[in-house]
Amino acid sequence: MVGSERTVVWFRRDLRIDDNPALAAAAKDGSVLPVFIWCPADEGQFYPGRCSRWWLKQSLPHLSKSLESLGCPLVLIRAEDSTLAALLKCIDSVGATKLVYNHLYDPISLVRDVKIKKELSALGISVQSFNGDLLYEPWEVYDDSGYAFTTFNMYWEKCMKLPVEISPSLAPWRLVPIPGAENVRSCPIDDLCLESSKDEESSNALLRRAWSPGWHNAENMLEEFVCHGLLEYAKHGMKVGGTTTSLLSPYLHFGEVSIRKVYQLVRMQQIKLENEGRYETEESVHFFLRSIGLREYSRYLCFNFPFTHERSLLGNLKHYPWRVDEDRFKLWRQGMTGYPLVDAGMRELWATGWTHNRIRVIVSSFAVKFLLIPWKWGMKYFWDVLLDADLENDILGWQYISGSLPDGHELGRLDNPEVQGQKYDPDGEYVRTWIPELARMPTEWIHHPWDAPGCILEVAGVELGFNYPKPIIELHIARECLDDAISTMWQLDTAAKLAELDGEVVEDNLSNIKSFDIPKVVLKEASPSALPVDQRVPYASGKNDNVKLTELKDSNKHIICVDAIRSSKVEGESSVANSSVSRKRSSSDSAFHVPSCSSSAEVHSQNQDHCGSLVGSSRYLLQEAGKNYADEVEDNSSADSGTSISRPSKRPA
Repeated sequence: MVGSERTVVWFRRDLRIDDNPALAAAAKDGSVLPVFIWCPADEGQFYPGRCSRWWLKQSLPHLSKSLESLGCPLVLIRAEDSTLAALLKCIDSVGATKLVYNHLYDPISLVRDVKIKKELSALGISVQSFNGDLLYEPWEVYDDSGYAFTTFNMYWEKCMKLPVEISPSLAPWRLVPIPGAENVRSCPIDDLCLESSKDEESSNALLRRAWSPGWHNAENMLEEFVCHGLLEYAKHGMKVGGTTTSLLSPYLHFGEVSIRKVYQLVRMQQIKLENEGRYETEESVHFFLRSIGLREYSRYLCFNFPFTHERSLLGNLKHYPWRVDEDRFKLWRQGMTGYPLVDAGMRELWATGWTHNRIRVIVSSFAVKFLLIPWKWGMKYFWDVLLDADLENDILGWQYISGSLPDGHELGRLDNPEVQGQKYDPDGEYVRTWIPELARMPTEWIHHPWDAPGCILEVAGVELGFNYPKPIIELHIARECLDDAISTMWQLDTAAKLAELDGEVVEDNLSNIKSFDIPKVVLKEASPSALPVDQRVPYASGKNDNVKLTELKDSNKHIICVDAIRSSKVEGESSVANSSVSRKRSSSDSAFHVPSCSSSAEVHSQNQDHCGSLVGSSRYLLQEAGKNYADEVEDNSSADSGTSISRPSKRPA
């Protein structure tokens, strides 16, 4: 029986009908007004790139058509001021009594959601949010001491011991339109201005040849992968060319398919194959579920450590001497480093908005280890150009590769692109596809043309330094620069810690100084009888509602005390086609402070890392969350991405 509530369903990155908890709850409670609000001002420094906006433009009409068939078409709104203002206008126009939505976990969305919930609750509007994106909420998983995990393996091992809610919410078969819905004007999809005419006529035309956004297409893609691609998933991890992955990442990012449904279908297929005596699927299922786990962990990390989009999780790296070199950053983006596998990956990324995960690891590692480019620059560039750009995943990936995580790559690890090319593109076909200058190079020399005899280069039509660049930096020089950077970091870190000790240096202090600064966040409930929650937020316990972030020094590791996280129920991953890599992208202003990269957002350089306790939106989030209304909130082969030229230990000497 349908209730009497008038509910606004706020769609964000949950563009589906099936297993949509917010939509299902609204349909059960009464009449519904589904809305999607596009507010560029709210996106700020993380305004989506061209490929992401193209996907969104294709997905929204697909969702709207599905909702219309159920009785309630999707209302599209372009908000010039703020999402909050647009929601208030919708609620007022139809006399809504309730707002529902599914959780998001990135720091930007958390800040916005906390503010919206506070404002609407103060006006007597019931706000309720749901888990529509994860198997496990970020506050549900912690170690035996109640702390948040800071390493993936321990986190995922704990997750696998927890029960999983894998039965998706049934899709509503009918929606009752909210009275007065005609008072809310829905704009045409083109009026959202998600893509320019230049994009539509050129680059975006290529995307249509390879991708079909929309929740129904997502389910078809999932079924195709489970039935035909899952069995070979582990084997295909070694191939960087062709369709060798599930290709589900953009569908998952936009919430066109639920992670619970993916998990359930994969498990059911595993059981089916094992019943048939086909146990070879076990390895592939293990690797695929691990990739799901990494996605879960990316949300977990960003939620519990909401500063990670701005600074490294390991505190020591605030002293790392990143090289602020815009010229090298530009050559890396353009695929002109002189290392064929790296250049092929960057050119594919530019042309298609897509690369295999292995290539993403290789090109990002080259940027931060060979060129010492700040990882935040690379992360923001990926956000601007990837079709499946996902802030949480990008944060995890770049922090992992740069050595900014406790279980990340060794700080001194330097992977040889030549060896990686021979391992992951042994025939050189991937390089030839994306670097036509090297199309006639023999396989023997394709990954290191600088070593080829002059006669070979002449026959292949390659003139190094003219039609294909010489290596931007030689391997041994990169090794020396990386070692110097690490040494400088530890010197600066040690000096800073000694200054804090005010000259009181003893043997125990010295051993603590030479350790990694790993923050700790207390997640375990202070009271086992705490009320259930819609969504929690990171919270710093304080007195009289004044937030006080307590950092305890224990063996030189920072502990952020958030054990008073309070709660109260609120009622009321393909190639498209070759294209010129010299095309210019449109640009707009952004405040992210990395060099301008002719992408969807113009950004500016920054010469040093943030080193505050909490900065920007992170500080605001903790301040907002600490008040009475705090009622809501890879690389999967850590050692095997080619021959690694590294020191034996990540720990400092």
